Amino acid sequence: EALKKVQEKQRELAQQRQEASEKLKDLSDTRAELKKKKQEVQGKLASAQKLLNTLTAKEKAALAAQDRERATRAGERVDLGHTKAASGRAAAAFAAAQSVIGSPYDYGHAGPSTFDCSGLTSWAYAQADVSIPRTSEAQANAGTRIYSQSALQVGDLVIFYGDQHHVGLYAGGGQVLHAPHSGALVRYESIGNMPFQFGVRI
Repeated sequence: EALKKVQEKQRELAQQRQEASEKLKDLSDTRAELKKKKQEVQGKLASAQKLLNTLTAKEKAALAAQDRERATRAGERVDLGHTKAASGRAAAAFAAAQSVIGSPYDYGHAGPSTFDCSGLTSWAYAQADVSIPRTSEAQANAGTRIYSQSALQVGDLVIFYGDQHHVGLYAGGGQVLHAPHSGALVRYESIGNMPFQFGVRI
């Protein structure tokens, strides 16, 4: 009886080993595929950067103007719903941020013509005569935290990612107004496109 149990255990273990081996192979194939895709993307990025480097200053300016126009047009099509502002100052900060839609992202800048994410939010609140900290991590602790997306109001800060490295302004209708990343412009984006952590009411 004991021998039978041992043999059954061995069969189970052999089956588990085989399943684990198959999963490992799948994982290895996936990793190889991801590596290939990453190389393709890096190649395309390098080609795009090379092409960008060949443009004259005039051509770059024309391209930037087109991007700004596109971002503004896209912003006009966004349905923000009828969410009310968290306060008068939140409404003023949000209106200020709306006025710079289409401005380029620039790391370390807080306006008036280029912004990084927390640069945009701190600049917007400064236009409403409210001083908030400069970085997204510090802004995460600058007011009352709101953990439910449904409780967010226009002008609330919205903190993204576990390390709180990104921030935007809630725009209503499930949209956030933010300066996304290098190479992008200040624009609206669905709040669901990034890992939401919580809101902050100033």
